[in-house]
Amino acid sequence: MTEKIEVGNVLKGKVTGIQPYGAFVEIAENTQGLVHISEIQHGFVKDINEHLKVGDEVNVKVLSVDEASGKIGLSIRATEEAPAQEEVAAKPKAPKKRQATVQTQTTEAPQGFNTLKEKLQEWIDQSDRKDLINK
Repeated sequence: MTEKIEVGNVLKGKVTGIQPYGAFVEIAENTQGLVHISEIQHGFVKDINEHLKVGDEVNVKVLSVDEASGKIGLSIRATEEAPAQEEVAAKPKAPKKRQATVQTQTTEAPQGFNTLKEKLQEWIDQSDRKDLINK
């Protein structure tokens, strides 16, 4: 590795390989770095091949340099201005699928929540019957 490559530098490079997880970019003779899929562009990238191909020249920003392993982390999106919030919000989203609900009709008396006013007379009647039985 050359000593010119430091974190924060913006360099011109050439895409030398593409994998599902990122693209390898040559930034100096015999020196390559990896642009992780999340650093290709602002927003979600499903397939790198839709955005880059081998031989493309790109501007990259150096995110990390690991001298011990010789790995260099790069970013293309860090060299580009983030899209305005309005543009991001303008993208149509697919509607979420909702599970159908099954409605059944019951012929029995409804169960569930009853107000105190509705239950009060029932409780008074029950209490009166217990009083008559206990006497």
